[in-house]
Amino acid sequence: MSEAAKAQTVGVEPGFTIPDPAGLPSLKGKVSAEEWRLRCELAATYRLVALYGWDDMIFTHISVRCPDEGGKPRFLLNPYGVFFDEMTASCLLKVDVDGNVVGETPYFSNPAGFTIHSALHMAREDAHAVLHLHTPYGVAVSAQQGGLRRYTQFSMIVHDDVAYHDYEGIATDLDERERLVRDIGNHNFLILKNHGTLTVGANCATAFLRMYFLEQACRTQILAQSDTKEPMEEPPAMGAKVLQQGAPAFVAGIGDKLAWPGLIRKLNRENPGFDR
Repeated sequence: MSEAAKAQTVGVEPGFTIPDPAGLPSLKGKVSAEEWRLRCELAATYRLVALYGWDDMIFTHISVRCPDEGGKPRFLLNPYGVFFDEMTASCLLKVDVDGNVVGETPYFSNPAGFTIHSALHMAREDAHAVLHLHTPYGVAVSAQQGGLRRYTQFSMIVHDDVAYHDYEGIATDLDERERLVRDIGNHNFLILKNHGTLTVGANCATAFLRMYFLEQACRTQILAQSDTKEPMEEPPAMGAKVLQQGAPAFVAGIGDKLAWPGLIRKLNRENPGFDR
């Protein structure tokens, strides 16, 4: 296949280059105060994902729901081709339920990648933020027949709130939306088999901290399995106990009130500029 043909397969004209997001004019004051706040939070989330080593180059998505405009749902999403560690509030795209770009931008979207996100945003009123990753540990656990095991406290905190979705190939089929919604139900964590991990939340802070615990659970599972002996797994009753002790509320509460402000301070020290 020629380079031109390859470019056209992803909607890129031959010779097109991705603009540096640092050089874009700021949208601050040109969008509503609420949209700007959401843009800054989402851009920070992208950079935090990169800071923690969870990104997959330009692939995967994190999205948030915008305030409705004339009753039409709109979402913020990353431009295709911008790396997570260079994401800014002003470069984020506003898209409709099919991932089509709304408004002027020098960037373009990957509508196929928004299939998963649009399904959950539209079906779950509480899913204002949707975070989907392809980390090595998350993908490794997604490929295991037993899924997430109750090996560690990390996994105990999330285990009974995890749902599973069978692999259906690259998420380009809009029909898959219905099955994604069915499979996640009212859970806040989703393991997409042979694919990756996903969390939802009322905001970026909650979705990010949920992903932190899920990623830690997957990572420690793979590390525990590196021993020649089978790791010790807690019984289902222990998982139920941790759930009863309020683990879901704990994660949501500390994510929003305690962890997120510290994460923003960390980001401002190590990779500032997300709020441009």
